Amino acid sequence: MRGTAQVPASKSESNRALIIQALAGGGTLSNLSDANDTQLMQRLLREPAASVVDAEDAGTVMRFLTAYLAMTGRQATLTGTARMQERPIQVLVEALRQLGARIEYTGQEGYPPLRLLGRTPESATEDSDFTELTVRGDISSQYISALLMIGPMLPHGLRIWLTGKVGSRPYIRMTQALMQHFGAQCRDLGEVLEVRPQAYQPTDYTVEGDWSAASYWYAMVALGPAGSHLTLPTLRRYSWQGDQAIVGIMEKLGVRTEFLADEAVRLTQTNSVSRFAQDFTDCPDLAQTVAVVAAALGVEVEMTGLESLRIKETDRIAALQIELAKFGGYLTDEGSGRFRVGAPDFQVAGQQVATYHDHRMAMAFAPLALRGALTVEAPQVVRKSYPQFWKELEKVGFVTDPTPAPVY
Repeated sequence: MRGTAQVPASKSESNRALIIQALAGGGTLSNLSDANDTQLMQRLLREPAASVVDAEDAGTVMRFLTAYLAMTGRQATLTGTARMQERPIQVLVEALRQLGARIEYTGQEGYPPLRLLGRTPESATEDSDFTELTVRGDISSQYISALLMIGPMLPHGLRIWLTGKVGSRPYIRMTQALMQHFGAQCRDLGEVLEVRPQAYQPTDYTVEGDWSAASYWYAMVALGPAGSHLTLPTLRRYSWQGDQAIVGIMEKLGVRTEFLADEAVRLTQTNSVSRFAQDFTDCPDLAQTVAVVAAALGVEVEMTGLESLRIKETDRIAALQIELAKFGGYLTDEGSGRFRVGAPDFQVAGQQVATYHDHRMAMAFAPLALRGALTVEAPQVVRKSYPQFWKELEKVGFVTDPTPAPVY
């Protein structure tokens, strides 16, 4: 396994930058992600008069647009796929209602679709303190990011008190960094986040490569033949993305990272440890990749911080348990939020991997093809975040059979 692989631009950065650019009223965004979620966000932001806004299966689109449309006073119905209508949004809706948004549920209470009926704006008065909200941080950081991004537009700004265990905090910091790039003033005081009332300024920004997508190439190097190495362009040493944690995690799974001068990394295969513990609270999207690689290498990993995996594109814990078992691996629930992954006898021998409408299931299991042939069901799911994934695999030597489903 050798060569150079192109990773997409960060979907997380792209979708935040698009919302902030819209609130700022300008600025040029370069190297936007080609992921379906980002293309969808661009398209929906260009349709200001639409009465029905379909976020499809995109979590950031649903959460960020809920806040954006509420802030701008839009009247529309915001909906999504059947799975999106099973993903909770009540925490965000309740917070927006406290900010004057009029929002109704058209189906099950606490879940999309939503009917947005405009907003009763606050009146600005001198010497007024922040508008204050108390928000749970243990469900989805996207709720917090959605609220932060509209904070500068509120007459008194916004102060958010976080309760519970805050997951994916690096994504909150990414949101704040992008806001500051566009002229906002915000502070992270741990359990309290503050945003000053100050209009965004139109600003240019170039989006970084996606560390979540890079994790699959780390898996390739870890599972490849001895001496495997790859170069990944567009990745920064000083990144806002929480999934840069893959650097340290994969060091334990036998991949060394070298940062190059021109915003790139070189990955080189080394030796893995036999067991370790890892908290995924700040990087839950890496859990599938790490679980598969660890099981394939026979490395035992105690995994914590997986709470949010139950409400992703699928129940990712259940999906991992089912699919790892096909290869002789396991992900056991040991209680108190602890899971253990491993495999006494892991073998790749033509298994068929179900993807559960989840792009990360497809990409996490694909590297196992370095140990034997397998079939990935519904491979088109990767369009959500990494549309060129299969083509990039072919460039580094993978052989595919597109009928009836790609075999990798």
